[in-house]
Amino acid sequence: MLSLAVLMEAASNVVPVVTDLSVLSKVGGAIGAGMAALAAGYGIGTIGKGAVEAIARQPEASNEIRSSMILTSAFVEGVAFFAVVIGLLAVVM
Repeated sequence: MLSLAVLMEAASNVVPVVTDLSVLSKVGGAIGAGMAALAAGYGIGTIGKGAVEAIARQPEASNEIRSSMILTSAFVEGVAFFAVVIGLLAVVM
């Protein structure tokens, strides 16, 4: 049976040590940009779901609900675009 010291020695030879932190910032920027895109998709989907349910409950207010949905979706998309740009700038710079 292998001892813990032998396993630790084997693991230290396999796992590379990251000394260049710019690599980690690039990975963090890419992950942040991806998370911003996913969160925006989820948020816009939730806005659409709420608008469809509201229109189903009150069809006579569909024009007001639709315009509010489009305005709110545009705000969410703008913030998501800003976050993706910042994340990609972290990757490039």
